[in-house]
Amino acid sequence: MYALVYDENDPQQPLMEVISLHKTREAAERALTKRMKRLDKRVWECDTRIVWIAQRVRPMDLVAPKDVATWRPGEAIPFGEQFSDAD
Repeated sequence: MYALVYDENDPQQPLMEVISLHKTREAAERALTKRMKRLDKRVWECDTRIVWIAQRVRPMDLVAPKDVATWRPGEAIPFGEQFSDAD
């Protein structure tokens, strides 16, 4: 299941709150776009990201970074997303 999670990238608060759940990445991307418009912020300003979660969760649940992945196993990853910008 794809989820939008609130992630502040704060080592003191590693748990992320599940905002919403979606069956497809496209649905999650639409939800993220709506959230950005509602908050009138860019994606990096609203501390929200799309993740893959294998376990059963509900909105408002807290998940640890070890429980999520950026991509679903077997999902085709766009070429530009395969390499870190930090290198």
